[in-house]
Amino acid sequence: MSKGIYVATIEPNSGKSVVVLGLMRMLLGKTAKVGYFRPIIEDTKAGEMDNHINTVISYFEIDINYKKTFAYTRSQVLDLYNKGKSGDVIDEIIRKYKYLEERFDFVLVEGTDFSHENSSLELDINLLISKNLGLPSIIVSQGDGKSLSEIVDNVQLAHDTFKEEVEVLSIMTNKINPDDVIALKSLLKARINSGTNISVIPKIKSLASPTIKEITKKLEGTILFGEDMINNQSENFSVGAMQLRNYLTHLKENALVITPGDRADIILGALQANISKNYPKISGIILTGGLIPEEPILKLIEGLSSVVPIISVKKGTFHVTNTIGKIRSRIYAENIEKIETSIATFEKHVATEKLSEDLVTFESGIFTPRMFQYNLLQRALKDKKHIVLPEGYDERILRAAARLVDARVVDLTLIGEEDKIRERIIRYDIPLKIEDINIVFPQNSPHFKDYVNTFYELRKHKNVNLDMARDAMSDVSYFATMMIYKGHADGMVSGAIHTTAHTLRPALQFIKTKPGVNIVSSVFFMCLEDRVSIFGDCAINPNPNAEQLAEIAISSAKTAKDFGVEPKVAMLSYSSGASGKGEDVERVRKATEIAKTKAPDLKIEGPIQYDAAVDMRIGKSKLPDSEVAGQASVLVFPDLNTGNNTYKAVQRETGALAIGPMLQGLNKPVNDLSRGCTADDIYSTVIITAIQAQDF
Repeated sequence: MSKGIYVATIEPNSGKSVVVLGLMRMLLGKTAKVGYFRPIIEDTKAGEMDNHINTVISYFEIDINYKKTFAYTRSQVLDLYNKGKSGDVIDEIIRKYKYLEERFDFVLVEGTDFSHENSSLELDINLLISKNLGLPSIIVSQGDGKSLSEIVDNVQLAHDTFKEEVEVLSIMTNKINPDDVIALKSLLKARINSGTNISVIPKIKSLASPTIKEITKKLEGTILFGEDMINNQSENFSVGAMQLRNYLTHLKENALVITPGDRADIILGALQANISKNYPKISGIILTGGLIPEEPILKLIEGLSSVVPIISVKKGTFHVTNTIGKIRSRIYAENIEKIETSIATFEKHVATEKLSEDLVTFESGIFTPRMFQYNLLQRALKDKKHIVLPEGYDERILRAAARLVDARVVDLTLIGEEDKIRERIIRYDIPLKIEDINIVFPQNSPHFKDYVNTFYELRKHKNVNLDMARDAMSDVSYFATMMIYKGHADGMVSGAIHTTAHTLRPALQFIKTKPGVNIVSSVFFMCLEDRVSIFGDCAINPNPNAEQLAEIAISSAKTAKDFGVEPKVAMLSYSSGASGKGEDVERVRKATEIAKTKAPDLKIEGPIQYDAAVDMRIGKSKLPDSEVAGQASVLVFPDLNTGNNTYKAVQRETGALAIGPMLQGLNKPVNDLSRGCTADDIYSTVIITAIQAQDF
């Protein structure tokens, strides 16, 4: 079941508030604790709350801190995008949403308002947020002033755009001429035949009418009388410039009277008409030109038992009239009548039971890199570990260290001389404080002698003497590995400037493998656009035999499960099923059978080709009865040559983030880096190492 829903609009003034209010009422009828989140809000003045947030949490009395209900203001997002930090935006939105997800049974997420010019960027941002939160979407559009064909074209384009990236549970088209509701619904169902729920909501005049409060705010007016009726809705307006006897014939129900402040006859006549059974009710009076009625007139108005709002504004009648005509009504917390009308409208025109059922049964198949990285960070934070980085002089290591320190996700030790590390931090302008990390130079360490003696005792059966042990412990990789062995660190990450052999050799010599494990292997976490796949083994074993391949498959499946990816294992080869012959394919076939015997509950298929493993259409055509074909999450390569080249090809051609290699099978976590790694790669690998260390 999904724990949230994302409400996205595709244009300004869509009537999204009607949908949000109706959804919130529906959700509160199904579950006790519903949270509310707006990833990006409009810029507000100091001390003011976002109107959408204030309306929802006030009316529904949601117990939530205002600052937890949004991530950024619009200007903050644009600033970060301009600085090339769009990833930071998504990371913070995920963090804020996950905070609410943990505290509420369900979270209603409301997208942006499309209130500015760059609508294409706004659509992309909403789509990106929905995708990275793993939420199904409701698309809201509006048809005011459009032909039916225009509405259908716009809705289909939006649906097709979203459907490529996220699940669309429902389409809601708002502000439709009541006479066109049935026809439009039929046209939309004919055009969009994907099974998506389609609702058409008619235009409700009272919801489109601005209140006197909204008009007063827009005109920067001063309330003279009738503040208790400031939420009156103004369904139309007229200018009182003619003689009273003529103007009275122009009054309409809930009309706003606009007249200069010195027209006492119009003011008093309109007030009298409001209480007369023979004339329509008026919503309020706007006095223009900054003119205030004379004292006797004010005294007369004060004595009336009931007075509609009378507002004084500085601008002239012509300007005021034009401004009022352009005001777009909004729903706000104090206007209970509009809120209740919105909810009633939603419940009347939306199949809420069907929508509720779809929400309950929805399960997202999307697992984006940002979601994966967020989950990694949160897991590492729950049990902070100490990681040692032997290559303390490398710029990438230092930049990654700065990020890790800033995130407070691990304790760090860098191997090297403090003066040299400090010099490089200054040279590369890295925001890392020496006092925030532990720096150790092997020969100066108080543990150096103990490490030498320990290594000697562990390796003397291999003809290692004390001098050889001393030389070994002077090597940064050996020293860092011994820190783990002695419990002075929980894990090590190396390989930015050293070979895999140099990183792995000391671990194999005295960290050794886990009981029952015969082979150390590796995996890469391949963070593709909409999923995370596990690639193994792409770094360690050149030509594994069938038994070793089976062990790599089982280890990789366990790693996948440990990191939140459902393991569906594909044993890759140049043929699928029983079609291929030859020594290489037989080795994979045998490895698959061994893995099935050792792990009977494992979902595994092999031999299978890469395209059949990851493409549902091809997978079902080649292996129609397979529960892995087309949806493999763990891909085991037959040899190092194939695996290493494939992961690099996928990484370069798709822009995928490749985290790893992560080593499997050791008694303590030691992980190797590619010498072409980036600071981001190091950052992610350290976090993975810290998570591994939590299991020891």
